[in-house]
Amino acid sequence: MLLKELLALSRREMAAVGIAGGPEPEILVSALARVPRSRLLPERDRDVGDPTDTLRGWIARRAAGEPIQYILGAWDFFGREFLLTRDTLIPRPETEGLVERVIDAWGRGTERGGRFLDVGTGSGAIAVTLAAELPRVKVVAADVSAPALAVARENARRLGVSGRVLFLRAESYSALKCGDRFDVVVSNPPYVSEREWNFLPAEVRDFEPPGALRAGPDGLSVLRVLVAHAGEYLVPGGQLWCEIGETQGEAVRRLPSGFLRFGGLFRDLGGRDRVARWKKSV
Repeated sequence: MLLKELLALSRREMAAVGIAGGPEPEILVSALARVPRSRLLPERDRDVGDPTDTLRGWIARRAAGEPIQYILGAWDFFGREFLLTRDTLIPRPETEGLVERVIDAWGRGTERGGRFLDVGTGSGAIAVTLAAELPRVKVVAADVSAPALAVARENARRLGVSGRVLFLRAESYSALKCGDRFDVVVSNPPYVSEREWNFLPAEVRDFEPPGALRAGPDGLSVLRVLVAHAGEYLVPGGQLWCEIGETQGEAVRRLPSGFLRFGGLFRDLGGRDRVARWKKSV
């Protein structure tokens, strides 16, 4: 089978299950044939064997609502491919914005060393990206989920930063009583309220790990703990950065923050409140 024939098949069969007009047929074929999407047209006459059974299996899973990221078992984040399973959240552009803010605040391209803590690391997208982008920084990546940590460790290994990322099974700060102090604490915590949960797309509710999304009646139960205790684990002048829900800005601003001073809200590309920062007084 030629690549162009596989692509035509993918488009027909995706359209037949109600998925048409988007990039997904090309994304599936690119992954299946191991040809970058940018090369699908130039290499259209390339022989790719006969992977139709696999393609149809993937399309059936997609038709049942499974996110394409889980079907592929990997997704791009900050220009790198991260392995995923249903034990980990799918990395999203909003979280790339969080990482971008942290890197810019630390000093992009600097050789400054430091210790970072990523709370609720999931696939390791935040921790691994920070280690890769800031080559003198060491990161502790904590998560309560052992399966998620296994995925994160493999991502760190594949992306060449396993020597500077320590993985720790812990819920919030519970395993950090050893006196460690960090320059930066960063987290994409659960922040979906009970009301918001009912309005999420089915492919989120039915496939992504609910423990990494739901955070009590107001969506702030985890963030409240992070903010209240982060000061105990930050050096003087250290910063806490968190992703938040788009409607939570004012409530987040008013959270009790202990040793910390609120440092502002930052908006995503859609103009919505998405990142909050706190700083420990010197």
